[in-house]
Amino acid sequence: MPDTLDILAPETLATVGYVREPIDPTLDLFDEIERLKEEKNAVLLAHYYQEPDIQDIADYIGDSLGLAREAARTDADIIVFAGVHFMAETAKILNPAKKVILPDLNAGCSLADSCPPDEFAAFRAQHPDHIVISYINCTAAIKAQTDIICTSSNAEHLVRQIPDDQPIIFAPDRNLGRWLIKETGRDMVLWDGSCIVHEVFSEQEIVRLKARHPDAPVLAHPECEENVLRHADHIGSTSSIRRFATENDADTFIVATESGILHQMQKDNPGKTFIPAPPSNGCACNDCPHMKLNTLEKLYLCLKHEAPEIEMDEAIRLRALQPIERMLAMSEGVS
Repeated sequence: MPDTLDILAPETLATVGYVREPIDPTLDLFDEIERLKEEKNAVLLAHYYQEPDIQDIADYIGDSLGLAREAARTDADIIVFAGVHFMAETAKILNPAKKVILPDLNAGCSLADSCPPDEFAAFRAQHPDHIVISYINCTAAIKAQTDIICTSSNAEHLVRQIPDDQPIIFAPDRNLGRWLIKETGRDMVLWDGSCIVHEVFSEQEIVRLKARHPDAPVLAHPECEENVLRHADHIGSTSSIRRFATENDADTFIVATESGILHQMQKDNPGKTFIPAPPSNGCACNDCPHMKLNTLEKLYLCLKHEAPEIEMDEAIRLRALQPIERMLAMSEGVS
């Protein structure tokens, strides 16, 4: 069978964003991926929002903080990142000498896209005395303009470490920023960005679900809109939501975040029921369309051909590395 990478011109492959070639239908992709990982000394890191098959074959599954920590300490030669582009970029920032590959380069992020680097630079210039804390869901170019990176797991912990007299810009997620202002009492300047998945949950439908399941706690990610968060019994990162569901005695939970997390929650708690919070319309909008671009087939071909590869300007990488290292140092003890 001819190699697709030999057939397609480089610019064609770049346009497509992933390796395309026919796959023998008799192949056991799980076995093949495990074989390739061992053969190439590759580690597979996957976010909770990936499809269940990818989660089940990953070497590590986690939220953005856990994935950043794992990327920082891996001794693998190749990092395969089953997530979205900014996550793979973060792994490359931390591992310049390693090959970092992503099953589909089109796996972007609406939140990262909402913060163009040139516009953010102009925004920063309007607040020259402010320290910049940026949510990790941003591009390397935004990280390079940032003082401290945070995740939803450690954001409150980091904000509380900033002196009270130091003004703060928080970017790019306004909903996470608003929640942090409420939790910490800090008056931060917010960039006006948001996540398409976490914006779409319906307050009305959550209220209806609560009426039908009055004993079911509502678990919500802080990227959700304020009108959803007001109904939440627990607000936290995906890891925090997963942990709460295991530790709480309730047998039914309503979960307001991307639906991929339900796979791990169900595996942790086979006797419990997890109801995904519905969107404000009939679509499957609580599935991230970017996360779900990665498939088991693309993952196999990505490992086989070691492509597409994440590449980065070294000057941007070095500037982006500093705020990530600050985050890791300031987050010791946070889970």
